[in-house]
Amino acid sequence: MPSDFCRPYPVRLALAAALTLALSGCAGQMAYNDGQKLVAADQVEAGLLKYREAIAAEPGNAQYKAAYLQARDGSTNRLNEQAERELAEGRPQVAMLSLRRALALEPANERARAGLRLLEADARQAGLLGEAQAAFARKEYETARQKLNAILAERPAHEPARLLLAEVTDRTLAAAPDAGLAAAYKLPINIEFRDASLKQVFEVISRRSGLNFLFDKDVKTDQRTSIFLKNSTVEQAVYYLLVSNQLEQQIMDGNTILVFPNVAAKLKEYQEMTVKTFFLANADAKNVANTLKTILKSRDVVVDEKLNLVILRDSPEAIKLATRLVALQDVAEPEVMLDVEILEIKRSRLLDLGIGWPGSVGFSPLTSTTGGGITIDTLRNLNGGTIGVTALSATITANKTDGDSNTLANPRIRVRNREKAKVVIGDKVPVITTIITPGTSGGFASESVSYVDVGLTLNVEPTIYLNNEVAIRVALEVSNLVDSVVTKSGSVAYRIGTRSATTMLQLKDGENQVLAGLISNEDRSSGSKVPLLGSLPIVGRLFGVGHDSTDKNEIVLSITPHLVRNIQRPGLNAAEFNAGTEGSFRRRPETPVTATVPTVPGAVGTAGGASVVAPPARPAAPLAPATVTVTTPHTIRPVAEPPGPVVLPSATLPNLAPAVGLPPTPAAPAPGAPVVAPPVR
Repeated sequence: MPSDFCRPYPVRLALAAALTLALSGCAGQMAYNDGQKLVAADQVEAGLLKYREAIAAEPGNAQYKAAYLQARDGSTNRLNEQAERELAEGRPQVAMLSLRRALALEPANERARAGLRLLEADARQAGLLGEAQAAFARKEYETARQKLNAILAERPAHEPARLLLAEVTDRTLAAAPDAGLAAAYKLPINIEFRDASLKQVFEVISRRSGLNFLFDKDVKTDQRTSIFLKNSTVEQAVYYLLVSNQLEQQIMDGNTILVFPNVAAKLKEYQEMTVKTFFLANADAKNVANTLKTILKSRDVVVDEKLNLVILRDSPEAIKLATRLVALQDVAEPEVMLDVEILEIKRSRLLDLGIGWPGSVGFSPLTSTTGGGITIDTLRNLNGGTIGVTALSATITANKTDGDSNTLANPRIRVRNREKAKVVIGDKVPVITTIITPGTSGGFASESVSYVDVGLTLNVEPTIYLNNEVAIRVALEVSNLVDSVVTKSGSVAYRIGTRSATTMLQLKDGENQVLAGLISNEDRSSGSKVPLLGSLPIVGRLFGVGHDSTDKNEIVLSITPHLVRNIQRPGLNAAEFNAGTEGSFRRRPETPVTATVPTVPGAVGTAGGASVVAPPARPAAPLAPATVTVTTPHTIRPVAEPPGPVVLPSATLPNLAPAVGLPPTPAAPAPGAPVVAPPVR
C-alpha cells in the first residue's frame, strides 16, 4: 500500500526535470540565435554576452562554445591588427582604445598586452627623446648621450634616437669626462715644473681646479717629476702626470680623485667593476663573446645561447669599448631577393609519308594431295588458275605530328648572405631495389624503395658586397625520365636524361642576366623503300615510306637580384676609436684648440727654494690659462721687471681651494702687509 502511494512522485520529478531541460535548451537556442545576429551586425561585445548565456544554459553544447571562441578570436585579431595600423599611422591614443577593447573581450590576450606595453614604452621613450633634444640644445652633450643610450638599450632600431646620438658623437668626438668633473677638467692651464715633488704639482693643480686628490699609502708623494704644458687643460695635466709616474686614478665623487700605483694588486683593489648585459638582435652570442675576449681580454664573459645574450663584467672603460664593439657587430644580415625565371622549350616534329610496298611475295599451288606433298605431275599441271599469291598488300601512310610545349617556373627566393637556397620543381621517381639474403630455405628477398628527383633543380648561394653587388653561385640541373628497364628479377630501373650547368655570377642590384644554350637537338630519319625506285628525288615517296622525327629541347634561365637589405658602412667615429694602451683602457683627454695665450701676470715668491709664478685670483669672467712656473734654485728665469723685491697681491692665495690629503696652505699675509721675495740671482 505505501509503495503504491509513493509511486507517482518519481514520475512527477522526471517530468519536472524534463520540462526544465526543455526550457533551458530553448533559452540557450534563443540566446545563440540572438548572438549570431548581433555578431553579424558587428555588435561583437553584445553578441559574446548572448553566446555566454547560451553556454550557461547548455554547458555541454559544443556548437555554442565553438561559435563563442570563433567570434571572440576573430574580433580580438581584428582589433589588434587595427591597433597596429593606427600605431603605424601615428595615432597612439586611438591604438590604445583598440587594444583595450581587445583586452575587454579576452583579458588573457598576450598580443594586446604586448601592444599596450609597446605604447607605454613609446611614451616613455618619447619623453626621454624630448629631454635629450633639450639637453643637446643646451650643449649638455653627456646628458643627451645618457638619455639616448637609455632609449637605444630598449629599442636599438629607434631611428630618431640613433640619428641624434650620431650628431652628439660628432659634436663631442670623444667620450666626455665624468659629469661631476667636466667643469673642472676643462679649465685651461699652463704649467711648468722641473724636478719638483709630485705632491707639489698636484697641490698647484688642486688650487687651480678646486679638485681634491687623495693618495694611496704606497704613492711616493716626494717623487721628483717634470712637466711642461702650454695651452693645456686640467684634465690633460692630471692624465700626463699619472701616465708618466705609473699611477692610476679612481673617481670617488664629483670633486675627489684617488691616486694609487698602477700595479695589478692596486688595480684589483681599487678599480670598480661594471656588469652589463647585451641583448643581441642579430649577431650570434658566441661570436660576440669571442670578440670581447679577443679584443678586450675579458675573462668574465657569460653566454646564454637560449636568450642570445652576453653578460660582461669588466671596468667601466672596458664596458664602454664593449658597447661600441657590440654595436658594430650586432647588425642585421644582408638579404637579397632573387627573381628567377626558368623556361624549358620543347619542339617535336614527326612525319610519316609514303606507300609501303610489300617486301616479299609468296606463291603456292592451290591443289593439295592427301599425302601432304606435291607430285611432279601436279607441278606439270600448274597454271595461273591453280597458283595462289600471298602477302601481296600495299599501305599508304600520310601522318604528320607537331608538338610544342613550354614549361615555365618563376620562383622568387629571399636568401640571406652566404646562405644556400634550393628550388626543386618536378617529380620523385621511385627506384625499387631487391636484396636477396641467402639461406637454407632458398634465401630471403627484401625490397627497399628510394626516390630520385626528376625535373628542375636550382641551387643558389649569394654573396652580398658593400658596393650593392651580388655574387651568385648558380647550379641548375634539368632531368627527365627517358625510359624504364625491367631487370631479370622483376625490378624496374629508369634511364634518366640530365642537363646541368654551374656558374658564378656577379651582378648589380636589379641587373638581369640570362643563361641560355642548354640545347638538345635530335634528328632521326628512317624509311622502307623499293630499291632504286624509292631513291628517286620526288617520285621516290611513291615507292617507299619515310619516317622523319625532330626533337629540340632548350633551357633558358633568367636571374635578377634585388637587395632587400645591405650592411651600412659605419661612420669613422664608430669604426675607429681610441682603445687606450695594452695595459689600460683609460681614455686620452681631448686635445684643446691651439691658441696663443699671453702669460698671466703674477707674483714671484719662494716655494722650497724655487721660484713660483702664482696665478691671479679667479675673476667672474671666463678664465684664461693660469701659468705656474717652478724651476730649480740653479736655473735662472728671466723676469720682465727689474730685480728687486716684488709685492705679492693679497687677493691671490686666499681664493685658491685647498687640496684634500695635502699639507695646509700657509695663511695669507694681512692686508697691507707686503711679502718680500728674494731677488733673482
